[in-house]
Amino acid sequence: MSTPQLVVHRDKELMAQAAAARLITKIVDAQASRGYASIVLTGGRNGNGLLAALAGQPARDAIDWGRLDLWWGDERFLPEGDPERNVTQAREALLDAVPLDPKRVHAMPASDGLYGNDVEAAAAGYAEELARSAGPDNHGSVPTFDVLMLGVGPDTHVASLFPELPAVRETERTVVGVHGAPKPPPTRVTLTLPAIRSAREVWLLAAGEDKAEAAAIALSGAGEIQAPAAGAQGRSRTLWLLDAAAASQLPRALYPPASA
Repeated sequence: MSTPQLVVHRDKELMAQAAAARLITKIVDAQASRGYASIVLTGGRNGNGLLAALAGQPARDAIDWGRLDLWWGDERFLPEGDPERNVTQAREALLDAVPLDPKRVHAMPASDGLYGNDVEAAAAGYAEELARSAGPDNHGSVPTFDVLMLGVGPDTHVASLFPELPAVRETERTVVGVHGAPKPPPTRVTLTLPAIRSAREVWLLAAGEDKAEAAAIALSGAGEIQAPAAGAQGRSRTLWLLDAAAASQLPRALYPPASA
């Protein structure tokens, strides 16, 4: 696993713009080298802010949207089209405005979908979908994502892996159902840390003073059970993208020598 790298931006708007430009470059490079790219999206204000920023960048046209696989790190187990679902928000921010191949948009199941209201079956179904897309060169039963993005919660949660709850302790399955999440809605579907760690690059997004303590805890040697963000690492790169407010409690030894 890779050692975390930090980039600190002046404010959340600049962070979103810079992260969007960085993501465009990664997708274009992957498509140039392999013919396609595979990205895991995150919800929340920072994940949606990045997608909205990408939607407004002229450079988005450099992406071959038909050769892009999209996955999600977690999802609220709600009916299809519910405004609280991450995929609904992603469609509004960007996805409906670009020519994606619908077969390559891998939304997590809804509570009124194929598996009905059975969140465990929905999680197993998504795990099977990941496994079908994994090739012989991938690490285990998930594709090797080019970039997997995660928002960081004030309690250090990432995806729907919350401190001390069973999902963050999972070591075998790649996708699990979550019951009793401490933030609504309580029922969710999430990738596990083993699935997250299959990605080439993991990007953790944090902006705002309410994320400062979480960033400091996760980057100061905390255990992943108590601070799930500390366990989110990429195979070749782990990148924390922060604004100045979220970085305000970091030990000076961790603060990057150059900021954007």
